[in-house]
Amino acid sequence: MDKAKLSPWPPYFKIAMILLGVFLAGYLAILGKELLAPMIIAMLLAILVLPVSTFLEMKLRFPRSASSIIALLLLILGIFLLFFLLGSQFSNMAQDWPLFKEQLSHSYEMVKDWIAVKFNINLTDRSDYMHNATEKLLSSSSVMLGSTVMSLSSLLIFLVFIGIYTFFLLFYRTRIVGFLLAVSGKENETLVHEILEKVQYIIRKYLSGVLLEMGLVALACCLAFLLLGIKYAMLLGLIVGIFNIIPYLGVITALLLSCMVTFATGASLATVGAVGAVIIVVHLIDSNFLLPVVVGSKVKINALATIAGVIIGQMMWGISGMFLSLPIIAIFKIIFDRIEPLKPWGYLMGDNEPS
Repeated sequence: MDKAKLSPWPPYFKIAMILLGVFLAGYLAILGKELLAPMIIAMLLAILVLPVSTFLEMKLRFPRSASSIIALLLLILGIFLLFFLLGSQFSNMAQDWPLFKEQLSHSYEMVKDWIAVKFNINLTDRSDYMHNATEKLLSSSSVMLGSTVMSLSSLLIFLVFIGIYTFFLLFYRTRIVGFLLAVSGKENETLVHEILEKVQYIIRKYLSGVLLEMGLVALACCLAFLLLGIKYAMLLGLIVGIFNIIPYLGVITALLLSCMVTFATGASLATVGAVGAVIIVVHLIDSNFLLPVVVGSKVKINALATIAGVIIGQMMWGISGMFLSLPIIAIFKIIFDRIEPLKPWGYLMGDNEPS
């Protein structure tokens, strides 16, 4: 009777409780997207600029508030420069919208004629339908403009909250660490310190490496596109560099967008193929040579966990979830690897070879 009382829960009950907990946590994360997404981004940015704030406090004797504001301003300056480059390129592209429309209409007519000749299929009715749909789309341009303005307003508010959270995380970082130590108990202080130090080290190295890698990939693509005489070479290079942050799926998205934009500018199929070849070659060089050197093996996450995390992040939080998926997985793996009951989950997510 005593043995029955001391026996552990059945394995199927443990699995059911774990799955229930995961689903509840995911549901709460979806409900709290407006708070959690900017908070997590702010936490990552605060870890990235923490050395700047620490240097100002320790070496130059700045107060905590001043060092936090200066670190935040330097971060805002970098983000502003990136958005300025993208905005200037997109404004130039907007002036060529009639050319895009003409090129796409011409390409559609060519494809329609080829299908009619090759397969003896008449697409006239569908062509009229597509023409009417296009006219309706263009006639609702004012509605699209209003939606764009609303999206930009939401993005601006999102960025403002990220800045506010980043400042307060830098300013109250000592109090936050003290809170974590207090709730974990004195017996776990060493473990909490180890996890916090490892998270800061891994995230800082990963983010700085990814930013450097993004810049190198964007620079390589910009130079290659300029040599090919591609219109909007700077914009396409920046798009490839930014989407390169998203593991696996980012290069596919950048490849499709770059080829579509190049084709819509009136370029030949050979030029479009050259653009695709440049992106593939740069990605191969980046994956096999640049990524191991710049980013290194700091975040040892296997491909299955990475792809699943990107897809789940997109389902829960959209674009921001795709960008945040890998850092969040890395943080969870650091925690799992240092807590005995959770080590199997860390092993499942890892990329090390089984012994």
